[in-house]
This record gives sequence, C-alpha cells and structure tokens, in this order.
Amino acid sequence: MVRLFSAVAIPAEIAHALTKRQQGIDGARWRPVESLHVTLRFFGDLQENVARDLDTELAQIGGAPFDLVLEGAGAFGEGRDIHAVWAGVAENDELRRLAKACEGAARRAGLKPEHRHYRPHVTLAYLRNPDPGAVAQWIQANNLLKSPPICVESFGLFSSRQTKEGSVYRLEAEYPL
Repeated sequence: MVRLFSAVAIPAEIAHALTKRQQGIDGARWRPVESLHVTLRFFGDLQENVARDLDTELAQIGGAPFDLVLEGAGAFGEGRDIHAVWAGVAENDELRRLAKACEGAARRAGLKPEHRHYRPHVTLAYLRNPDPGAVAQWIQANNLLKSPPICVESFGLFSSRQTKEGSVYRLEAEYPL
C-alpha cells in the first residue's frame, strides 16, 4: 500500500517567502519548504496495481501551463478544534479544471468519488488544541498575503509517509501540462 495525492509543488522562492510567516502559534507543526504544495486530489492508501493504473490515467491529462496566485490566509476548524492554518489560492479556473481532471483520473482508475468541496490552499502548519486567539491573530497578520504569479507547467503524483515529525512527501511522477 502506498498513500498518494496529486499536487502542484510551490516553487522554492515562493516557499521560502511563506516560511517567514511560520511563527506566532505555539505548538504549531510548521511544514518544511519541500512539503509546501497545492493538493489537487488526495487518493489515499492504494494497492500497487491501482497506483499504476492511476499513474497511467494522470499521464493522459495534459493541458496548457497557467499561472496561479497565493492569496490570503485562514484555518480549518473552529476554536480548540482548529487543525491547520493555510495560505489561500486566488480563484483560478485552470486549477479547478486540473483538479477535476485528477478526479476523473481517479474514477477511471477505480477509486471512489471525492465528495468534499475542493478548496485549494497551501497548508503551512498542523495544529493540535491551539489557542484560538493566537490563530486569529496569525490569520489577521497574514490575511493580506499575495504571491507573485506562479507559472504551473506540470503537476505531480506524490507519496506520503508518516514519521514522528509529520508527513514526508516524495514526488513519484511528474506530468507536464
């Protein structure tokens, strides 16, 4: 079994700029530069044969390069149940089409449909029982975040492995647009 997801990696210069915002919430597990990405579709734990089928389907997506912009900040959860803080992604039809194409690839590979609403973002930290006031202050301090345009020329299939320090991601395949 391998845990997989498709994503757009954040370029190093943008990722390094984001790390400057990774402070101000006690106990936050801030994500390292190499882990910053915009998830297109989480596939979960897959058997090797299903992973191969998925790879074949993802390789068929194609498309044209496009730009995306990171914009704003927020959190998932409420009160003590807030579990992540993130940088947002400005509305982007091309990114939504790519995410939808990844969903189609998943279905053709035999995976069940994803029913959660797609909300593109870059997770900056995972939280456990945070001070809601500190999270609100962090969001307020980072809400005007806006990156320069990021040219997306490819997307990837990543594996995820759990460690004591958190998830470690590895690029398994890259697909040009």
